[in-house]
Amino acid sequence: MFISKAYAQAAGAGGGMDGLLANIAPLILIFVVFYFLLIRPQQRRAREHREMLASVRRGDQVVTGGGFLGKVTKVLNDAEIEIELAEGVRVRALKGTLQNIVSRGEPAAKEAANKEAAEKPTGLLGGLFGGRKK
Repeated sequence: MFISKAYAQAAGAGGGMDGLLANIAPLILIFVVFYFLLIRPQQRRAREHREMLASVRRGDQVVTGGGFLGKVTKVLNDAEIEIELAEGVRVRALKGTLQNIVSRGEPAAKEAANKEAAEKPTGLLGGLFGGRKK
């Protein structure tokens, strides 16, 4: 009874590329919005945090992930530092757990001497021509 009416109806035109584009466009738009509102700012924050961790040096006041405030007494290696939380209380911590550098300390005398030595002209004609430029 209804089947004959169904056969009698004309077939709709194929969706073609316009229909496909209309269906995919909202998905592309959502991805672009997510990229600019979520992914890109998160990548920027991660890059800034990596740069902050790489720049930690002795004398810096830091805040750890647990909320402890302390002074960096020694940078042990690329992954670990030693922090003085109170007079005579020193703990080893992973650099990755640092949340913020509150204030920068003065560079150690040895670091300053190394920097000056690197800037001095070297070689026989180094003083004459300005040495190596970095």
